[in-house]
Amino acid sequence: MPPAAKPHYLTKSRFKTAIDCPTKLFYTGTPDIYADTKQEDDFLKALAEGGFQVGELAKLMHPGGFEVTAKTHQSQIDETARLLERDEVTIFEGAICHGGLFARVDVLRKTGSRVELIEVKAKSFNSGADNLFRGSKGGIDSGMLPYLQDVAFQRHVMSLAYPHLQVSSFLMLADKSKLCSVDDLNQRFKIRRQDGRPVVTVAPGTTPDTLGTPVLTSVNVDEFVDEILREPLLAPGAEGQLADLARDWADKYQADARINPTVGAHCAKCEFRTSPSNAGLKSGLHECWKIAKGWTESDFANGCVLDLWNFKGKQKLIEADVLSLDNVTKDHLKYKAGAAGLSRSERQWMQASGIWPGGGNFYIDRALMQREMANWCFPLHFIDFETSRVAIPFFAGQRPYSNIAFQFSHHMVAADRRVEHKSQFLTATPGVNPNYDFVRQLDKALGSVGTVFMWSPHENTTLNAVLDELQQDCAPPADAERLKEFILGLTSKKDDGRVWSRSMVDLCRLAEKAFFHPATNASCSIKKVLPAVMQSSDYLKQRYSKPVYGAQGGIPSLNFKDQIWWQESDCVALDPYKLLPPVFTDLPPDVMDALESDEELEIAQGGAATTAYARLQFEDLAPVERQNIEAALLRYCELDTLAMVMIYEAWREWLH
Repeated sequence: MPPAAKPHYLTKSRFKTAIDCPTKLFYTGTPDIYADTKQEDDFLKALAEGGFQVGELAKLMHPGGFEVTAKTHQSQIDETARLLERDEVTIFEGAICHGGLFARVDVLRKTGSRVELIEVKAKSFNSGADNLFRGSKGGIDSGMLPYLQDVAFQRHVMSLAYPHLQVSSFLMLADKSKLCSVDDLNQRFKIRRQDGRPVVTVAPGTTPDTLGTPVLTSVNVDEFVDEILREPLLAPGAEGQLADLARDWADKYQADARINPTVGAHCAKCEFRTSPSNAGLKSGLHECWKIAKGWTESDFANGCVLDLWNFKGKQKLIEADVLSLDNVTKDHLKYKAGAAGLSRSERQWMQASGIWPGGGNFYIDRALMQREMANWCFPLHFIDFETSRVAIPFFAGQRPYSNIAFQFSHHMVAADRRVEHKSQFLTATPGVNPNYDFVRQLDKALGSVGTVFMWSPHENTTLNAVLDELQQDCAPPADAERLKEFILGLTSKKDDGRVWSRSMVDLCRLAEKAFFHPATNASCSIKKVLPAVMQSSDYLKQRYSKPVYGAQGGIPSLNFKDQIWWQESDCVALDPYKLLPPVFTDLPPDVMDALESDEELEIAQGGAATTAYARLQFEDLAPVERQNIEAALLRYCELDTLAMVMIYEAWREWLH
């Protein structure tokens, strides 16, 4: 006889997937057939934010618990059932099941017939806030709703599996109202990789008494769970009680039946789509549109309204059967010309129509660019920061998700057009707070003369976070006033309203107002603008197609030697970022693609640098591996500021 089929459960993660889109259930769990970026995204987000450590900290806050470590679903269910026979017990990763529904609960605490079901998340909140988890209109806060739906699903399964128990629901979250009272709390939780999976090791001697003031807070959420179980639950193409939808979805998933797709604006975030690294797999997104709208691959190639940049009306367009960019009109976009540079709708119209003033390969507002550049003072300073915010603080006095500024790169352009990678900073030593030294070294690097440039407000936000830290520090450093003055000079305005001479210029904002290239799909992400500019600029081709970068007598570099940045394949300029070796050698290509797609993913500040810093803090790494990661961080950050220089150089040459 053939072996019995393994259970095909609707787990809590698959339930969450179905809320996003029920059709996704057909694609999930088939990594050899359908492309899926979500698993890598979730893993990297947990790594970057410290989610794995949060889970271990929660266990320490519930001493005496038993962890369910069985391998198969059924053995996990059986082990949990045996533990629940006790009158009093605390269980970690308890497995509960009813019919086709299955969930593993982070913490179960049973006393008699009463059970506390506790879901632990690295999500931040403020326990002292008014109307906790409620939005301004009285409904459940949209940012918290997915977490509360997760808890509601678990309580529903628990109530079906153990109807004789009284279940109360809790969320345990990182509480930003709490200050960490001990140093090196984060460093007590080390990560190592075992069979490709993260394993957290708690430092010897770590007990509940060594944790200090708890930075995780548990909140009873029965009010919200009751509401979710009582009110209709909405998902694309589905509406009904959670219990009914969960049962239906479980039946469909067990039968491996595709739920008829309902396409809409939610498709823009679909993880079941192909990329260069998984091109051999199927695209669930494309299959849904083929079924629901009769689309072909050529339709996708010609442009879909899902691709419209920064447009909030996609759902209305799809409902009106306006699916192709070719069918989008100015009226759809509520087109309005900008008073000072391109408006959002102008950029959207350029993207949809492929038409812009002057024609040519791209659009540049020469007059606006020239006015802006006339205000710049040499030498020009191009800076880029890498930062980290994690749930468990590194140092006493910090709150969850406090800012850590661990790296910067700095390129300088002189009045005679000389380019130099002038300075850099990187501190990733576990247990060392780099923030104040970061600002000191940046102050030293920039000097007192010259316009300073950033790409997007991240640098401004980072410096203001350090300013807040200085102002709240009960034992500030001796040079605190100097550091404050320097930060205010880069980020603020004087009391009379006059902009400080060194207030940073946001080149991303300038690109949005004065530059459009069709290859960017209207995006102003530097990772999109740089390849487009490289392709179109004869100046960049001539300058950087030779091994001058990091060469003797060429452009000084701190991390490269004889580098050729302008290279081509099939008559197309290669993305310079693709010329760099990977930051990590132990992660598969699709994960690395996800890390480098800063605009596409929301990974705790995004990108390889944040994840690299997390690994340098959390993992037990061999010295050579640590050195390799740090060297890769320096190269990537240097390219970030060189990218700004290259874009500036291309703009400058186009204006003459």
